[in-house]
Amino acid sequence: MKIGLIFAGQGAQYTGMGKELYDYSRKAKEVMDLAGEQVKEWCFEGTKEMLRQTHITQPCVYTVTMAAYEALMEEIEKQDASLFDSIEIEGLAGFSLGEYAALTAAGTINDIRKGMDIVTKRGTWMNEAGLGEDGVQRGSMVAAFGARQEILDCVADVKEDGILQGVNFNSPVQTVVAGDKESLERFKAEAKARKIKAIPLSVGTAFHSEMMEPAATKLQNLLMECELKAPNKRVYSDVTAEDMMKGTEEMDEAGVSRFIAELMGKQAMSPVYWQEIIENMVADGVECVIEIGPGTTLCGIVKKIKHDMITLNVQDMESLQHTVKTLIENK
Repeated sequence: MKIGLIFAGQGAQYTGMGKELYDYSRKAKEVMDLAGEQVKEWCFEGTKEMLRQTHITQPCVYTVTMAAYEALMEEIEKQDASLFDSIEIEGLAGFSLGEYAALTAAGTINDIRKGMDIVTKRGTWMNEAGLGEDGVQRGSMVAAFGARQEILDCVADVKEDGILQGVNFNSPVQTVVAGDKESLERFKAEAKARKIKAIPLSVGTAFHSEMMEPAATKLQNLLMECELKAPNKRVYSDVTAEDMMKGTEEMDEAGVSRFIAELMGKQAMSPVYWQEIIENMVADGVECVIEIGPGTTLCGIVKKIKHDMITLNVQDMESLQHTVKTLIENK
């Protein structure tokens, strides 16, 4: 059975995430101990409002996601060798922040501590990029439900001179729109008039919009120094929805590292083509996706794209054990 691993992004966080895996899995505990006491306190006891702050959310979600990934690998290794041999991972993808976890699992980021440092700075810079002169966040996001083109037409009609963009193309019926708060208010009013349902998201700013340009530049400069490696498995890019290494066959190691740094810098201010990523996974033969990290949001979205896809997840003990049991039954 061909499997796609998909990694959770910002918005999936909740109080207590990762605690069961920390108490059960030696590997998960190692990851979360590396993150430090402050991150563990945020994950286990942080309030909803605290965990909504970008500079806190990103290191927390990345840490719990990598802990869940290591717990899954540890649990698979406990089984007989035939299970390990039967698992065919066709590719990996991560939703926004989750792409950093995918790149860590694929060896591009060769040290979890390096990954934690990257996403911590990413969260801080994205938070700063969203602040107005008064120090208050000037952006936000809403999930709009309807045909993609109708939503983009609505965006174009009310954008005026503000920041307003379709930034997450999640499924055939869901597009996330980001922008400054005034533009978003115009969008919500016009969407209501056009009978397009629009729900505000619990995020701190306008991710993946042009508002994030200052953060994208800083991030690219940081990643240029990280000696990024070519992934050891296919990673579907949020920016292109295709194998991120497509077109790099003739590059040397330095060229590959530079290419990935530029792509991931661009990712911070570019739309996420999640629907196309899942469609490309299906075209490549993926029959089952396993969502790694807090929540089950991505599994729900996948079902709206490919209703008969087998969806599993790993975020706590129950989901870990169910996933391993299902893999054993289907080996």
